[in-house]
Amino acid sequence: MLMRTREKCSDAEDDVADPVDIEGFLRAIERRGFLMARTALGNEADAFDVLQDTMLRLVQRYSNRPAQEWRPLFYRILQNRITDARRRRSLGARLFGWLERREDGTDPLDDAPDPAALDPARILASGRGAEVLVNAVKRLPQRQQQAFMLRCWEGLSTAESAHAMGCSEGSVKTHYFRALHT
Repeated sequence: MLMRTREKCSDAEDDVADPVDIEGFLRAIERRGFLMARTALGNEADAFDVLQDTMLRLVQRYSNRPAQEWRPLFYRILQNRITDARRRRSLGARLFGWLERREDGTDPLDDAPDPAALDPARILASGRGAEVLVNAVKRLPQRQQQAFMLRCWEGLSTAESAHAMGCSEGSVKTHYFRALHT
């Protein structure tokens, strides 16, 4: 995927300060970015598109910046692309949602899990702890999900997370606390 990104931005080669460094950075962060996008969007194809666009924009616009700025910039671009993808999906659902009907006539609410049936000890004992955690993160509001993933999964500081999310450190702390509480 990295080679496809580099091929698409061949016209931006003049802006690249040192391609070895930026390529190494992208190789190192590619998997984590994909996992974050897939978790947020729930779709591998959309996650690949978002990740590729993020990498392309980082190379085109910010490769001449110091290497220590790339990580927060990468996550900022990634979060913006995820937000854009969600907005497009939401607009599509509002415009064409009436077309999506279940063929068997069942109510989608019948498939929703019963919160009373979730016993943490039983879930962990059955070995589904990680799956439950990922599903719980998917159900969080977007800003809480971003704060949780950047702080907990990626290990970014509050300041780095605030820069990546485009908000204040206090806002990151609030969203992260609420995500942990949920």
